[in-house]
Amino acid sequence: MKNVTFLVKPASGLCNGRCRYCFYEDVAENRAVHSMGLMGADTARRLIRAAMEYVGPGGGAHFLFQGGEPTLAGLDFFRDFVAAARKAQPEGARISYAIQTNGLALDGDWADFLGENRFLTGLSLDGSRALHDRYRRDSAGGGTWDRAVRSLALLDRAGVEANLLCVITGDAARSPHRVWEGLTKLGAHSLQFIPCLDPLEGPRGQAPWSLTPEDYGRFLKGIFDLWYGQLAAGRYVSVRFFDDCLRLLAGMAPSTCAMAGRCGGYLAAEADGGLYPCDFYVLDEYCLGNIRDMTVAQALASPVMERFLAQGAARPQACARCPYGPLCRGGCRRDWVFSPAGPENYYCSAFRDFFAYALPRLRQAAGILFR
Repeated sequence: MKNVTFLVKPASGLCNGRCRYCFYEDVAENRAVHSMGLMGADTARRLIRAAMEYVGPGGGAHFLFQGGEPTLAGLDFFRDFVAAARKAQPEGARISYAIQTNGLALDGDWADFLGENRFLTGLSLDGSRALHDRYRRDSAGGGTWDRAVRSLALLDRAGVEANLLCVITGDAARSPHRVWEGLTKLGAHSLQFIPCLDPLEGPRGQAPWSLTPEDYGRFLKGIFDLWYGQLAAGRYVSVRFFDDCLRLLAGMAPSTCAMAGRCGGYLAAEADGGLYPCDFYVLDEYCLGNIRDMTVAQALASPVMERFLAQGAARPQACARCPYGPLCRGGCRRDWVFSPAGPENYYCSAFRDFFAYALPRLRQAAGILFR
């Protein structure tokens, strides 16, 4: 029984927002073609057909839509995609969907569609209006917090399973209480805290929004205290990083490749059908080929994929002697910095500081939740 996950970019890097820290804008600037435009119906059908042929009867296909802003492909694109996938679905196969959006294009029709088709929906909200609007602007330069919050209300009313994704900038990291209160007051939603990425080229920590290891460590500890306080009071708030820590402590697999200790958890599909091994590496040198010309099995076994996996398997040497290695597992390769001595996770000190502080209570929490 086979499974495959596609991270699909139906609108490439096109976006109705102008987030100053956008990592995909930076990725696009480092390849020959900045934008692949909108995904056509033929490319979408080829992608669906390739996925279904790979998983076969009883398998599982997961389609996660990101961007840019994926809703710019239009609601009709998504309706057609779901209908085509249902038609091509092998007997007993499972299909699931997710989408990550800034919420700016959502309305009642979008919310109804996402709810009816059980799309797990990630909505980008950076903690508070002030923190969010500082870097998450629209094309006219205005803030976007209020529109995103209105979209969340639409999703909640339509019964959509929505989680909130918060990018942790240096500003946000210095205000963990503000971030936690700003998100939790919006209702009961799962939370994801994503460290803000520095540009591919250039030194770390130099952008106005950059996140330093020191600030990240303090943020993790601050958020953990708030999270654990809720847990002790009998209220569980799902925070993806903490969830994965608990899963690892309980002997279960984590939900992210960053904490799995290996790359290769999915295939990224650009709007033109180009396939890549990772959302962070949708670059010319990492192109595996095009879904129009190859099968999923061929993409997974391609020399470029083998090289990418080998690079990701070369974990930082410090991990082998670190007491927290079984939990951190080297982190995401995109956060590695390289020297003649080999790779090192830029946030290594942050994770060491956090686990030294939180591990006893994490063990207690794992015992409570998985007993």
